[in-house]
Formats: sequence, C-alpha cells, structure tokens
Amino acid sequence: MPCYECENGMWRFGETGNCQYDSKESCETANKDYYAKTYNDYPQSATNNAKRAIKYKEENGSSCGTQVGWTRARQLANRESLSRDTIARMASFKRHEQHADVPYDEGCGGLMYDCWGGKSGVNWAIKKLDQIDKEKNNLDDRFKDYLNKYGC
Repeated sequence: MPCYECENGMWRFGETGNCQYDSKESCETANKDYYAKTYNDYPQSATNNAKRAIKYKEENGSSCGTQVGWTRARQLANRESLSRDTIARMASFKRHEQHADVPYDEGCGGLMYDCWGGKSGVNWAIKKLDQIDKEKNNLDDRFKDYLNKYGC
C-alpha cells in the first residue's frame, strides 16, 4: 500500500487514506514499517506455540500479558511477516526464559513465553537478528570499499 498523491497536492497512505502528508517523503517516513524488509521464516513450532497460547486464552480466559504480547501471538499464529524491530523484541524475550515451563494454569510465564513463539521462536529471533545485522554490516562495508575504490 504505497503513498499516493491527492488532487489537492497532499499525499495519502494507501488508496483510501486521508490526504494528510505534505510530501511523498513524509508519507513514506510516517509509514516506514510498510517499506521495511520483513521475514517469516520462523519455525512452525513458534507458530504452534502461539496458537496453543491463544487457544488456552479463548477456552479458559486469562488476564496475563499485555496487548503487545497477544498481538505478537496472533502475528505468529497467522504466519505474518515480521520487521527487524519486532524480531529484536522477540529476541529480548529471552530474559523471561526461566518462566517458560510454568504451566498455563499456574501462572503467566509459560503462557506469555509461548505468545512470543516459545523457545523455538525466541531462539530463532536471536539468530535472525544476528543474521540481519551481519548482512547490513557487510553491505555497509562493501559500500565503504566502493567509495574508497572510486574516490567518491
């Protein structure tokens, strides 16, 4: 859903968005997540963990977690693509690993850990984040080499 120019010279995000941006650049900046590279190669087990957590909440109710955690569970359950920033948040959930084995009916730890993909999802996120950052650093190094080589 790219940015489109409106008849009045303003810009909108998507075909039905409001004409609220002064320039195409400001429209794209405000909607940068749409233009960012995304990834959906996380393991099926992460999807299964998220589905199991959602099913438990639907069948038993739960006041555990935050809206962000349940949103992440729905994204993983639906196999949606994730941005680097989202992957970084998943990786940071490693700090809760000590609660991963808490049964759903005995506390929030295991339930919410599974919302974030469980052990397989969190470990994938850690590895993926490292891979993404190494690729970016390699591109940066190649760009610097190009500039040095051609004197730009």
